[in-house]
Amino acid sequence: MLTREQAELLALANMKMPFGKYKGYILVDIPEPYYVWYNSKGFPSNKLGNQLKLMYEIKVNGLEHLIRPLVKR
Repeated sequence: MLTREQAELLALANMKMPFGKYKGYILVDIPEPYYVWYNSKGFPSNKLGNQLKLMYEIKVNGLEHLIRPLVKR
């Protein structure tokens, strides 16, 4: 049984962008400059916004290698 944190990380790893230029892309596959742009614009104040913000931190700190093994392709 997964902890809440493990389940959230698994959900983050497999979340697809629901709109825009990168619609259908898994969040980890979206290029870092998009997250940098979103960070300067401001992330939405909802679950997706929290996931984008977390992915921004993962990307700018070079930690994608920790997320990629969790992606179900």
